[in-house]
Amino acid sequence: MKDIKSRFINELKYRFGRLQKLEGSLSLYKIGDSNVHIYIRYSKPHPGNKTWFGLREKDLLKLEGYASFLCFLWDTQEDPLIVPFADFEDIFHSTTPAEDGQYKVQITTSKDITELYLARVGKFNVEGYFGWNILTGTVEATDATKIPELSHSQIQTYLGAIGSAKEYDIWIPLNDRSKINHVHSTRLVFREQFPGGFENIDNILQEVDVIWFQRGSNQLVALYEVEHSTPIYSGLLRFNDLILSSPSIRPRFNIVSYNDRRSLFIRQLRRPTFQTSGLDELCTFLEYSDVYNWHQRLFMRK
Repeated sequence: MKDIKSRFINELKYRFGRLQKLEGSLSLYKIGDSNVHIYIRYSKPHPGNKTWFGLREKDLLKLEGYASFLCFLWDTQEDPLIVPFADFEDIFHSTTPAEDGQYKVQITTSKDITELYLARVGKFNVEGYFGWNILTGTVEATDATKIPELSHSQIQTYLGAIGSAKEYDIWIPLNDRSKINHVHSTRLVFREQFPGGFENIDNILQEVDVIWFQRGSNQLVALYEVEHSTPIYSGLLRFNDLILSSPSIRPRFNIVSYNDRRSLFIRQLRRPTFQTSGLDELCTFLEYSDVYNWHQRLFMRK
């Protein structure tokens, strides 16, 4: 396993330059200066040309919003299987991990086809994902992308548009809606009234910068706090209050800000209060450029 993974990592360095291992995982890497992320998994082949992989839920959360890839390695393959995470992101969200916090993935190879099987979901043909072409094209495109100056309301707009494209209901605080810059000639449609069922935390939730709800329900999917000029700590405290007031809620918590505030986010998240509540395991940092590129990838497909 070490030899196969080491050879693959060396090939990544040869093709794209330096790699940066992401904090909290032995298998997540950032490629060069591109901000492309890759999650590397290995399996020994089993009878029937099957390989089994465990994908940790908390590792997959760190891929969201980035140009990210799942890389599956095994002993007998000629080319690596490198799957764009965006192509399967919603599929993972449609199910739940096993009790150990991992999604169980099986890949079966035959003479004619390679299939990915996700437990409790189904099978998917992944024959077209072998080799380096998609990863190389994404790294080169990301390197060339120039990110414009973005305001707080523009980031809210992008996050709202992304959530709407994923068919979620969108909540943005009432006082912020007049500042939203509607994009792609389609006006964002917001929930007019905040859903019920959150009476003890309603006043906190309604002030979160962007919330995604499962369409037509009160199920929280993701919360985003955009820290443009306000302290990182204020957004984390709001999330922490939500967890302490209602421990059963477990959406995806996200702090969104400039990249040079990432180290501050990491330091703040190490505070004992956030470790005690479990927020340190649930909260992700998204840079403005990550949101911009996420938005571009979604709408360039349409």
